[in-house]
Amino acid sequence: MNLHMETYGTGQPLVLIHGWGMHGGVWQSTVEQLGQHFSLHIVDLPGMGFSANASSGDLSAIAEQVIATLPTNETGWSVCGWSLGGQVAMRMALQRPDLIEKLVLVGATPKFVNDGSWQLGMDASVFRQFADNISQDYATTLMKFLTLQCMRASEARNTIKQLRESFAKRPVPSIATLQSALDILLASDLRAEVKKLSQATLIVHGDRDSLAPVAAAHWLIEHLPSAQLVEIAGASHAPFLSHPAQFTQTLLAFLQPEFTEIRAI
Repeated sequence: MNLHMETYGTGQPLVLIHGWGMHGGVWQSTVEQLGQHFSLHIVDLPGMGFSANASSGDLSAIAEQVIATLPTNETGWSVCGWSLGGQVAMRMALQRPDLIEKLVLVGATPKFVNDGSWQLGMDASVFRQFADNISQDYATTLMKFLTLQCMRASEARNTIKQLRESFAKRPVPSIATLQSALDILLASDLRAEVKKLSQATLIVHGDRDSLAPVAAAHWLIEHLPSAQLVEIAGASHAPFLSHPAQFTQTLLAFLQPEFTEIRAI
């Protein structure tokens, strides 16, 4: 089953992958500028936005579906993933290193949930509470999750407004889809595999991210073979919404052929 994908612009191919509960429309604030430089391929993950529900699967299954949706006549892909989309992007790169040339990880982490060996995420009870509450109060739980993504950001109110407006523009995911995706957030752990990621990687992270703390981004920079980190001051979990100009400029500097070392904003 191919996923819903929208294409804009011309140039080298760039895939944009959204996070949990959202859809590809969340990237709209970046499309105009990035579309002047790249052939953008913006996907809706399974069961989200305009993509049909799929049978339950793990992170690898989702990555395979995204790869299967991409045009086969283009090579040298760059993949930009936000939050859950960042984990999908890493899994895609691990599965198809021949296809994917560069990675951009936004608000990403190898592991969202804390346990005895990892304290750079969130308490598992937070995610379990969301999973429990979805079936009881669907709309309120989704809004709480959107709000959580923007906590502590300098432009929190405006960013929450953008997320809510974007969310409302496409069909709402089913409860089963949201619970399945939460299960992936709870279970996924890429720590043992990130060292195999050979692609040049840019990590973009808000210094006020409370969903995927910036300490997780520092862990990634220490363990990825070829990566650099840009922290955006005042941003939380969605820096492309709260700081769109800085975000797109950072991507352009990294993805364009004349790439030079990026200095932290």
